[in-house]
This record gives sequence, C-alpha cells and structure tokens, in this order.
Amino acid sequence: MSTAPSNDTESMEVDPVFLNSKREAWIILGLWVAAILWSVPYCYMNGFQSGMNAETIETTLGIPSWVFWGIAFPWFVADIFTIWFCLFYMKEDDLGVAHEGEDLAEEIAEMQAKDATAGGNES
Repeated sequence: MSTAPSNDTESMEVDPVFLNSKREAWIILGLWVAAILWSVPYCYMNGFQSGMNAETIETTLGIPSWVFWGIAFPWFVADIFTIWFCLFYMKEDDLGVAHEGEDLAEEIAEMQAKDATAGGNES
C-alpha cells in the first residue's frame, strides 16, 4: 500500500504574466542570436580582407558594403521587428492594484513608534 508523494509543483498554477514574459524573453533572445550569427561571420568574411584598397571597396548607399549588409541591415531589421513586437505581439498583463504609498506610510509609522519608545527610555 504505497502512495506516491504529492508533488506541489504539479498542482501549482503558473502565473500568466510569468509565462508571457518568459515567451517574450525567448523570442528576443532568439532574434539577438540570429543577428549575431549573421553579423559576426558576415563582417569577418567580407570585411577582413588584407590588402584592401580604398578605391576598390564596394559601397552601398555610400557605406562599405560589408558594413551595410553586416551591421546596418541587421540593425534595421531588428528595429522593425522590435517595433512590431512591442506594438502588436507583446501582451499587456494586469499586474494588480498599485498600493503606492501604503508601504511608505507603514514604515513612517513604525519609525515614529520606535522613536517614541526610544525617547521614553532615555531618562
């Protein structure tokens, strides 16, 4: 007659705010990794050339092509994705009611109570 111990994590409900932020963090991390995996090898292979002559460097919009396609273009794509992601994809979760100032009022009351008891013991 053995019973399996109950696991609290199985019955525990995960906060939707946590789930949304975790999913959004993974997406942002994925975009960052994709940008790094594009930029670093592309710039290394196309920008690191020994014996480069300033007159023979290819340009795109007046910028060396390896800088444009290796840095500026991924940066532009990341900016467009970020704007879309923030405006249309991210969830706006309810964080509850803000109790601004209540904790501060409690702390002030406690400090005044301590001062009053400390002041009475100094005689």
